[in-house]
Amino acid sequence: MAQALYRKWRPHHWEEVVGQNHIISTLKNAVANDRVAHAYLFAGPRGTGKTTTARILAKAVNCQNDELSKRPCNQCEFCQAIDQGRFLDLIEIDAASNTSVDDVRDLRDKINFQPNQGRYKVYIIDEVHMLSAAAFNAMLKTLEEPPAHAIFVLATTEIHKIPITILSRCQRHEFRRVSVMEIIAQLKKIAKNEGVNIDDQALSLIARQATGSMRDAISLLDQLSSNGQDISISEAEDVLGTATNQAVLELINYLLAGDIAAGLDCIHHTLDKGSDPRQFSRQIVDYLRDLILLRSNNGDLVDETSEMKTEMASHSRQMEMAQLISLIQCFTRAANETHATWQPALPLELALIEGIYILNKESSQNAIQPKLPASDHKNWLQKQPELKPEKENAVLANKTTHFEQDNNAAASETLTLKQIKDQWRQIVKLVGEQNRTTQGILNSCRPYGVKDGCIYLGFQGDIIKSKMEKESNLKIVQDAFSRVLGMEVTIRCMLISGQKDNLPPDVDSDGMVATALRDLGGEIVDVQ
Repeated sequence: MAQALYRKWRPHHWEEVVGQNHIISTLKNAVANDRVAHAYLFAGPRGTGKTTTARILAKAVNCQNDELSKRPCNQCEFCQAIDQGRFLDLIEIDAASNTSVDDVRDLRDKINFQPNQGRYKVYIIDEVHMLSAAAFNAMLKTLEEPPAHAIFVLATTEIHKIPITILSRCQRHEFRRVSVMEIIAQLKKIAKNEGVNIDDQALSLIARQATGSMRDAISLLDQLSSNGQDISISEAEDVLGTATNQAVLELINYLLAGDIAAGLDCIHHTLDKGSDPRQFSRQIVDYLRDLILLRSNNGDLVDETSEMKTEMASHSRQMEMAQLISLIQCFTRAANETHATWQPALPLELALIEGIYILNKESSQNAIQPKLPASDHKNWLQKQPELKPEKENAVLANKTTHFEQDNNAAASETLTLKQIKDQWRQIVKLVGEQNRTTQGILNSCRPYGVKDGCIYLGFQGDIIKSKMEKESNLKIVQDAFSRVLGMEVTIRCMLISGQKDNLPPDVDSDGMVATALRDLGGEIVDVQ
């Protein structure tokens, strides 16, 4: 059976560890000066070298080379025994499988025995955060005052789960995610030595897919090289289920153009070619993040070709920072969506449409309008009446539908919000007599405003809102409102984004601006 590449290329010396120089230099100097601590805590993401570094440390403290600065030598009997997994004084424990207090007590009882071969007994406890509270308590005294011949190395990916009493007894080292460029350099070295012919674009794709994990990157290279053929970018995309850079660029162009139809076509064409929708969403988020870096004058942090950076610079100039942040939030939600397996493309489609409206809503007056069918475009514009400034003269960027919420019975409209709230229970009851499901949906919303005979219902989520917008449900609710209020009304649904209780100075708490801030999710972007 062939050995996996990540095991074959596991570092055996300090200089072979990739991307953790801040830790390696400290440990190397500690060995050279014979100042090794009795307990270490290695924390960081998976695949960044925690266990590997612990094994190198175990070799270094037991190495038989007379010159401390050259340890580990990888030539002596003990170094080779550790590399071959037959060194009795290196004890590796998987805390995920040995979580109980009895396991720790057993370890504590055996630790007092002298080493069998080397100078030190080294205990590597992997995923130490999985230990129970009782097990941690049993370990405290041993960690604080271990025998002179014992060294503990605790490794974890979730340091926040480690009790502070344990942390205070260990020398702590934080492992970082390996950078894309460092991963690419290491993959090139491995590919050359393994006789794997792979182009630079495919290497870059693997490095990004690994998200900072050197082990994951080598495993992906191993997977791609298993067919024995040259690895191209197209083959890498097919195997890894990713979209091409061109697909991401096209979708961004359609976002900027406000072309919903073309954007949806781009999404479906990309997914039909085998791309995973969540992965496609992550690629878009990565691209938008790079645009933020460019707008922040940090282009040197963007790992792209000069040609790609030129294209990205063009896109970054067409979007404001606030828009980029909002777009990243949209596509991050799509990437994290796990409840749409019955319609996997839906979160990505919704993110596209929401993104187009974000760009339109927050752009200047000459921004491109979303390209909708004529009837839909007309209706959409009708749903956006603008808030008129009051005496505060504040300009509002409302995050939901813009309308005047009428709380004053003496207003010009014959129907007021107070009338609706007073009759709300009767309306809900009447709807229940017609359809209990529709009644349940109505109970999930609140009356949020009224204007010119149009009643706005506020919903906290898209799913409930979309159910209410079905023609059958709207008709039942609209008929109930008309019967109870004694007049013909129109129902419109909107999303609400929460309450804002802290008003800026000089804003009348009973005025329209305060109402929009508190009830409609609005925010003040300029005060004149």
